Amino acid sequence: MEIFGITLTEWIGYAASLGVLVSFLMKDIRVLRVVNSVGCALFVAYGFMLGSIPIIVTNVAILIVNAYYLLKKD
Repeated sequence: MEIFGITLTEWIGYAASLGVLVSFLMKDIRVLRVVNSVGCALFVAYGFMLGSIPIIVTNVAILIVNAYYLLKKD
């Protein structure tokens, strides 16, 4: 499936990149981690669509770090 000549896989990749980029514009660290997690989850989906283990492993690791700090009791 293509939209404007761009495949669904590419759209997921662009959305993932945008999510990670936008997360770094956040001032609140909790919001940054939530938005970054959405971007990373999209990157995991993108990695599966490409069959790329390095993309999957890296972004799952980042998701785990984000989850740890989001769930950590201060």
